[in-house]
Amino acid sequence: MDDTPIPAAHTPSFAGSHITGYDNMMNAILQELNPVEGREIEKDEERINIIPGFEPYLGSLKEVKKIASMFSDKIVMLGDHEEQWNTPAGEYKIYAGGTPLDVARSASSAKATISLQRYSTIATAKMIKNNWKQEYVTCNPIGLGGTDAFVMKLSELTGKPVPKELTVLRGQLVDAMQDSYPYMHGKKFAIWGDPDFLLGIVSFLVEMGAIPTHILCHNAPRKNWEKEMQEILSKSGWKEECNIWMGKDLWHLRSLLFTEPVDFMIGNVYGKELYRDTKIPLIRIGFPIFDRHHLHRYSISGYEGGLNLLTWITNAVLDALDEETKDIGKTDFFFDCVR
Repeated sequence: MDDTPIPAAHTPSFAGSHITGYDNMMNAILQELNPVEGREIEKDEERINIIPGFEPYLGSLKEVKKIASMFSDKIVMLGDHEEQWNTPAGEYKIYAGGTPLDVARSASSAKATISLQRYSTIATAKMIKNNWKQEYVTCNPIGLGGTDAFVMKLSELTGKPVPKELTVLRGQLVDAMQDSYPYMHGKKFAIWGDPDFLLGIVSFLVEMGAIPTHILCHNAPRKNWEKEMQEILSKSGWKEECNIWMGKDLWHLRSLLFTEPVDFMIGNVYGKELYRDTKIPLIRIGFPIFDRHHLHRYSISGYEGGLNLLTWITNAVLDALDEETKDIGKTDFFFDCVR
């Protein structure tokens, strides 16, 4: 019998959601690999852990690791599934990439742990702070402000200045946001998804002057998440028009879209039925997306991820504008080939 560790993770049906299962799994694995009873943890002041959370965008994992590598080669991702979900054609390997066991076993010795998703690592955070006695912070690197906070936290923890390459990437995103701002400004959106995803996307919409009219989340803890979302909306010039719907489903949103319509929807594949009923354009971002290919390969995190979000959303607005100006002799007076 080999010495392969077998963590026991309690993931009962009908308790929480998929992010609860992720949290239970990550917590169990880290406890199994890093027992604290009977041993003293020797700290490595250069080591930093990153926990991605329930992240379906492989490009986001790659982008986060690229940013981290610009600061230090001792920043490691725990539960890194990028390569496992993106194996190439050719020789099959049951395990590809991932976080090496030896690296995961030394996670408790790190100076700090950064979680990219607060609400999919609640139990894990409690364990790390109580058992490992580590600094534990959450950074949600979606959008300009979210990525800035992540980059500055890495700079603080490593004691290193922000690399010029990142400054250039940031400047390119800001330039692109300025170009697209007139098209997103004042547009109304309905958005749904997981709690951390929504915090990032709504923050980005507010940065672009858009109006998150309906924000629907069925699996967020009511106590803290709503307050955090309200803080984001307080920065919007249209905060009075923004609504948070806790614990509601898409059937509830369907009624809202008829009584308080929006210009666009952002969400997963299940919004397809809403599009068919309301004809409101659906921009597919989130989890799950079954009916379009390869979107999971892109990043929605970091400055390059921000550019992806900007491209997808702005071009959806332009698609709608083309549709509205294509009737010959009626609406085509304002149709042009340069937007």
